[in-house]
Amino acid sequence: MPSRRDLIKMTPDARRAFIANAKTATLVTNGKDGYPHAVAMWFFADADEVVWMTTYRKSQKVANLRRDTKAALHMESGVTYETLQGVLLQGDIEVIDDVEVVLDTLEKVTEKMTGAVIDNVDDGMLEMAGKRIVMKFMPKRSTSWDHTKLGGKY
Repeated sequence: MPSRRDLIKMTPDARRAFIANAKTATLVTNGKDGYPHAVAMWFFADADEVVWMTTYRKSQKVANLRRDTKAALHMESGVTYETLQGVLLQGDIEVIDDVEVVLDTLEKVTEKMTGAVIDNVDDGMLEMAGKRIVMKFMPKRSTSWDHTKLGGKY
């Protein structure tokens, strides 16, 4: 008899689809005082489940990542126990300080979140990109859950 944990675990394909379709992830970095620093992030994930995000260079999360690259990403949906679905990724983040990579990431995140395709980069977007970095999250471990598989039985 499989464990409850095995019953609710997503298949690799279901996990990839869930991550690709999730709108917001909670990014957790390690603060200098030892407390977790959790913030909501927009993102996109590539086919290898590498998650790409962009933020301002001077943000707290970037300061945290410069000290410790370990981080977690949490995505969840559902409003009742029987509808809960989610993924927790643990891994390392590479901070990339390259305007072209920032622009590419901004374009892909914007398209995912709004459906709008950016045809050309204007001066405002270039100025904004110059103040930002990319966070490339490379997962090492994942945990997933899909309570809809329980069929309403707890």
